[in-house]
Amino acid sequence: MKGFSALVLLLSMASIVNATPVDTYEFKSVDNQKRALSLAHSLRCPQCQNQNLIDSNSPVAQDLRLEVYQMVDEGKGDDEIVEFMTSRYGEFVLYKPRMEAKTYVLWLGPIGLLLFGGLIGFFFIRKQRIAEANNPELSTEEQQELDRLLKRDAK
Repeated sequence: MKGFSALVLLLSMASIVNATPVDTYEFKSVDNQKRALSLAHSLRCPQCQNQNLIDSNSPVAQDLRLEVYQMVDEGKGDDEIVEFMTSRYGEFVLYKPRMEAKTYVLWLGPIGLLLFGGLIGFFFIRKQRIAEANNPELSTEEQQELDRLLKRDAK
C-alpha cells in the first residue's frame, strides 16, 4: 500500500512540473554570444507580437534564435542579420523601426499630438482669462442684493 501511495504522489508531482526548453548553443567566442543575445533581444517574435526572441517560447522564436546564433557564428554583421530578418518577416520584427517615409507618423505622431494638446490648452486658458476680464466684480450693494434674493428663495 505504501508503494502505491508513493507512486500516486510521484505521478501527481510529475504532472505539476512544467519545464521549458533551454537553448543550448555553443558559440565560437564570448563576443559572438553577447552579439547574438543582443540581436535576439532587439528582434520581435512574429508569432507572439509582444515579446522579443529571447523571452518568447514559441517554436518560431526558437527557430529564429537559432538562425540568429548561427548567422553570428558564421561571421555575418548585425546589419546583414537584421536585413535578412526584415526581408523575411517585414519591419514588424524590429522593436525600434527605422526612420523612413512610411514610419514618420510613428516617430513624429507623439510630438504632433503633444503640440496639438499644448495649443488646445493655450487657447482654453486664454479664453478663460478673457472671460474673467470681461466679467466685472459685483459692487457691495449688488452683492448684498444677491445675498438677500438667495436667502428669500431658500425660504
